[in-house]
Amino acid sequence: MANDNILVLIVDDIAETRENIRKLLQFESDVEVVGAARSGKEAIQLARETKPDVVLMDINMPDMDGIAATENIKQILPYVQIVILSVQSDPNYMRRAMMAGARDFLAKPPTVDELTAAVRRAGKMAHSEREKLSAVAVASPGGGTGPLSGGVLGQWGKVIVVYSPKGGVGATTLATNLAVTLHNPDTPTAIVDGNLQFGDVAVFLNEQPRNTILDLAPRADEIDNEVVNEVLLTHTASGVKVLAAPPRPEHADNISPDQFRKILQYLRRMFSYVIVDTSSTLTDVIISALDEMDLMVLITTQDIPAIKSARIFLDLVDIMSIERQRVILVMNKFDRRINITPERVGENFKHTVSTAIPTAPSIVIPSVNRGVPFMLKDKSRPVAQRVLALAGEIRQRLSELEKAQAEF
Repeated sequence: MANDNILVLIVDDIAETRENIRKLLQFESDVEVVGAARSGKEAIQLARETKPDVVLMDINMPDMDGIAATENIKQILPYVQIVILSVQSDPNYMRRAMMAGARDFLAKPPTVDELTAAVRRAGKMAHSEREKLSAVAVASPGGGTGPLSGGVLGQWGKVIVVYSPKGGVGATTLATNLAVTLHNPDTPTAIVDGNLQFGDVAVFLNEQPRNTILDLAPRADEIDNEVVNEVLLTHTASGVKVLAAPPRPEHADNISPDQFRKILQYLRRMFSYVIVDTSSTLTDVIISALDEMDLMVLITTQDIPAIKSARIFLDLVDIMSIERQRVILVMNKFDRRINITPERVGENFKHTVSTAIPTAPSIVIPSVNRGVPFMLKDKSRPVAQRVLALAGEIRQRLSELEKAQAEF
């Protein structure tokens, strides 16, 4: 097989359709069909095994629809390009497919010219993405290979601080759901509770930690993998690793900013993403996290106090010489009936609101009370779709920052 061949996986629950698509592609010398799946779940498994460049994906399947399968495959293999094939002409399908990570959208049955043109466009993009990932692929610290050796993020994982200067905006809800969304076998993720006095990350994940950051901080100068694995708990439902806050508020004083920074520095060696949930108060510990971060998710809502606080904090960002490109501004609990729009806030801040996450109390409140992140449930709901979009924005922004740094 030539290195520049385009590897294609066909996914459709109808055998005749799978065979027809295979026949349309069989005479293309630069295209190789590496597999055919009958369902979304089978597609995910085959994608892991065959590592295709392009997946031709049906939308309507019995066990898992093509949009959910697309989202799962993109998380496992970020370079793969998904071309959706569907008899559905509803624009809503196209929008949902693109938000899940699809590259193109073809009506069924496609002509041979439509199909081959779409496969070649997607294949060219997949090869380009593979090359970018290969360019930054290095062994993980300590030699040999490890969770970061896949090359998605290069040698070091990325520290992402989730922050709002105003309490009650849903920062912990967003932080825990982002951790669940970003975590997969190729990009292992940890979440650190930086609200050392009243942190609730473990509660939001329905976990009872035996150990907390209190057990790790005194050993900050001599951390190793064994110590970290002993202290971090594993979220049962998702596999995300959790560094919990101290059990009592008065214990927060036992953790210094330098210890917190060193903990983050070590965790980024072990994980692709380190999510830091924070308090609204800018403590010295939170400032140490800002010094160490690669990206910040800054949260506001549509109420005036939250907007005012976020505006003041953005001024502080400039004073602290934090690049604005490292700040992703999010409007949480967005309600279309309120005339304070993301566009108006973005214009006032001179900083675009990247994502508006819709208000969904009937989903979010039971999720918090049960300690089950809503991203572990139905991802087709609008609130989940916007969190997926935010995760995509985070990956893209990190990639842009890494590219800019390499060019510099």
